[in-house]
Amino acid sequence: MASRTGAYIKLLRPEIAAMDLALPAASALLATYLLTGGLPPLFPFVLAVIGGYCAITSTYVFNDCCDIDIDKINLPDRPLASERVTRCQGLLYAFLLFVVAAAVALYLNPESLAALIIATLAISLYSAIAKRATFLSFLPVGFAYGLVPIGVWLAFDPAGVLDLGLVHSYAPDDGVLLPLTAIFFGAMICVTDWGFTLSGVARDVEGDRLRGAPTFPVTFGVPVTSKFVMVCWVCGVLFSLAIGYTAGLGRIYFIGAIFAGIWMLLQAADFMRNPLPERGGQLFLQASWYRAVIFTAMIADVGLSAVGYAL
Repeated sequence: MASRTGAYIKLLRPEIAAMDLALPAASALLATYLLTGGLPPLFPFVLAVIGGYCAITSTYVFNDCCDIDIDKINLPDRPLASERVTRCQGLLYAFLLFVVAAAVALYLNPESLAALIIATLAISLYSAIAKRATFLSFLPVGFAYGLVPIGVWLAFDPAGVLDLGLVHSYAPDDGVLLPLTAIFFGAMICVTDWGFTLSGVARDVEGDRLRGAPTFPVTFGVPVTSKFVMVCWVCGVLFSLAIGYTAGLGRIYFIGAIFAGIWMLLQAADFMRNPLPERGGQLFLQASWYRAVIFTAMIADVGLSAVGYAL
């Protein structure tokens, strides 16, 4: 029982859980703060974090279900590749996580559910089809994850397009479809996820090549991939500063964004100097730490500002 439970937990990528939890939390706090100057109610906030986390992790599990043959070469200790969890069990697990995320999204705002469905379709396209069809398969991944903060944002600052009477009083319609800060937030996640994903794909290049998956590193090589990853991170760091500027965030956020951004660019530069699959795997984990730090800085900055506002 303990081994089976551990296998199901491992499918959720606990090594990057800090990033996956901090992203919906930061989105909910920032959206509410810009709309009302305060903090969101506790229950909807907790629901949003849980729903966002389930939405993200459901895609991890589904991706593993689609990549069992590749993971048997690259990462044979993964639960599905090592057959501790069957493919049928993995698909059911991914579906249950999606159902939880969908139920939360529908409860918070139907617009959030629409964003979830579009994002899930995009990432499913990547896992089931695009990865084995084109070197541009990373594009729908960034698009899908870029919709995560948008979906959470809409739960606390609705666009007013799909108001079916389920939008709660704590989230009034301000007449704005999507503020500029939210757009920058989505763009930042999208472009950094391209760098994040391609670093992991560079790690898996040998398995992808043997299984005929024409990924970007397989098609162009890891050195070219490392340069493109650097471009993604430069754009991502700039977007992170744009988020702070348009939201009027304070020193806590900017200190975190600047220092974490410099550190992340140094790691991406090291990947360019050492364009090896194992270095790509290291950068994959480092990217999750970067995003966890910057989201934590955003949470701290918004939380302290909102408390000061309330006082």
